[in-house]
Amino acid sequence: MLYALTDYYNRLLVFMDTGGAVLWLIAGLTFVMWLLVIERYWYFRYALGQEIDEVLACWQSRPEHTSWRASSIRRLLISRVSLNIRHNMAMIKTLVALCPLLGLLGTVTGMIDVFNVLAVSGGGDARAMAGGVSRATIPTMAGMVAALSGVFAHTWLERIAQREAALLEDHLTRTADGSGS
Repeated sequence: MLYALTDYYNRLLVFMDTGGAVLWLIAGLTFVMWLLVIERYWYFRYALGQEIDEVLACWQSRPEHTSWRASSIRRLLISRVSLNIRHNMAMIKTLVALCPLLGLLGTVTGMIDVFNVLAVSGGGDARAMAGGVSRATIPTMAGMVAALSGVFAHTWLERIAQREAALLEDHLTRTADGSGS
């Protein structure tokens, strides 16, 4: 088992080296993006329910729910939870957008390697040119794969965020009898 893990690790290092320095940047960016996605999932799964319960308890403890002051407090409570719901969502979206751009940077740096080989050898060293082509295509592929996975995750999280914010607004009803729901 340890041998298999070592073998996989060595293959990963060879792959990363083939893709060049930009591939390491894409890997780091993807790691951070997925950490944020996991953090949001954890928040929606475990922390949001408790936060909503606290807000509902605060709202229901109010003696009245129809005055201008009550309406302002309702908006404040919804706003606070909505900010927490939307936390890190813009960062995830930004990281998703950066992935293909870094892939494009890898394409450019790889093609520079190809042109450098052409300039030095006159086009006779196909093996060296193949290394440059690998440096051009692997980061592009990695950037697109990372961006696609991030788009799916962000869309899923965005849908959850919108649903939870709408449900909170529905739960914080304004009633004339003071019951709150």
